[in-house]
Amino acid sequence: MNQPSMGALHHVELWVPELERANSAWSWLLGELGYTPFQSWAHGRSWRLGEVYLVIEESPALSAPGHDRLRPGLNHLAFHAGGPGLVDRLVDEAPGHGWTLLFPDRHPHAGGDGHYAAYLENADGFEVELVAED
Repeated sequence: MNQPSMGALHHVELWVPELERANSAWSWLLGELGYTPFQSWAHGRSWRLGEVYLVIEESPALSAPGHDRLRPGLNHLAFHAGGPGLVDRLVDEAPGHGWTLLFPDRHPHAGGDGHYAAYLENADGFEVELVAED
């Protein structure tokens, strides 16, 4: 196995207020994007794609009840999401898995002309951008 490039992302850890609700939303989305389950423990789950993994954890050290993407800190995670057809399918299926389409009046070009993407938010306020490839 090759060593990752210096500076490459190793992992992202998101603290969530309710693990089971978050697990339902994230496991569907990450599975659709090609991630596979990686780790599972009493307060968390993770999924891996190549050398990068994403963690959700209901930490007992949480200092607030929820995430606000409009405050300083994480605004959103952006994922390569295949072609426009796959992005459209994910948007159609997202509500059944706890995700809501943001900026529906500007979808799929909310990121600007020539940028085909979907912006989704889950019940915990985390936003993802699903970027279509040409």
